Amino acid sequence: MPLDEGPMPADTITSADGTPIAVHTTGTGPDVVILHDAAVPLQHYHALAEALEHRYTVHRYHRRGMPDAAAPDGSETVATDLADLSAVLRHTGARSVIGHGTGGFLALRAGLNHLPLHRIAVYDPSLSVLGRPASDHLDPLEQAVLAGDPARALTVLDRGTHPDGLAARLPFGLALLANRLLLRRPGRRATAGLLPAALPEMRRVRDHDGPPGDYAGITAEVLLAAGARSPEHFAENCRAVAEAIPGGQAVIIPGAAHDAPAVAHDELVRPLSRFLAGPAVTA
Repeated sequence: MPLDEGPMPADTITSADGTPIAVHTTGTGPDVVILHDAAVPLQHYHALAEALEHRYTVHRYHRRGMPDAAAPDGSETVATDLADLSAVLRHTGARSVIGHGTGGFLALRAGLNHLPLHRIAVYDPSLSVLGRPASDHLDPLEQAVLAGDPARALTVLDRGTHPDGLAARLPFGLALLANRLLLRRPGRRATAGLLPAALPEMRRVRDHDGPPGDYAGITAEVLLAAGARSPEHFAENCRAVAEAIPGGQAVIIPGAAHDAPAVAHDELVRPLSRFLAGPAVTA
């Protein structure tokens, strides 16, 4: 995955409870906020920001518990995340967001809570729709995180979130060995380092399990995109939720996997850019 070549300038703002938030900004044009997945470092969205910056002013920020963000105290809820996002929207004037993974979950909750958003684009949003996908990996993931075993935690995460992927097809011991080797890579180590803060977000997604109709109250225009090479539950949930939202539409991105925002190929960037500009995107 691509990484930033250096630190980006950041504005420090404060949330409603006085918590500081570092907002990184690049580009020129209408404002859009990228909401990162909890297990993906912010710098992995550099390519997406770079692809959009010639047409949009792109803002990124880490949520609590992440690098350059406030430490969590254990009391954080979806309302905490929404308050922080509200502060970012006030500061930037953005009325559009792009959410990936658990960032997609937050983006849709923002729409449900009527934050001042006109357009919400999500890619492979982490949603729990009528128990899909299964979440029985969360307890062993927490055990591995508490035990300080990042390779085991990554193995449990890979097998739980990508049930059809290579890590799930391999014997557990072999997948564990592969992750011990992969931890030599900076990007993999960064992901492992985010898991203690990411786990509560994953549980919040699970705690908001329900039917697609739970999202019917969103009045913003919504694009729900899923990767053709991502686990199937992303496409299934995107289609179901899009049907429930009056202004919702689903699209499958050809050739794209779950890490598509880090790669920022044209197949993903083009429909995102068109949707944010106003015209409807057709699947």
